[in-house]
Amino acid sequence: MVDIYLITFIQRAKNRKTILLLLGNGEKTQAQLHHESQLYRTHVRRTLLELQEKKLVKCLNPKDRIYKLYSITMLGEEVLDQIIT
Repeated sequence: MVDIYLITFIQRAKNRKTILLLLGNGEKTQAQLHHESQLYRTHVRRTLLELQEKKLVKCLNPKDRIYKLYSITMLGEEVLDQIIT
């Protein structure tokens, strides 16, 4: 069972839910998330940092400064399943 705090953490902010849903469809860069979500780049970046702190998403290549690739974690998938159903 997923911690209810994580579910409410995602549901409290539209941007968090949007980014998590997009990453649920596969790995994406920050630029791809920006284009697909129609959110400002700064909002995408801030949201990714929030989701990383909660271990819901991870950066696959953190040393790359320009082309960072993000994916959803197993915990993130569990939270997403709880939100969708």
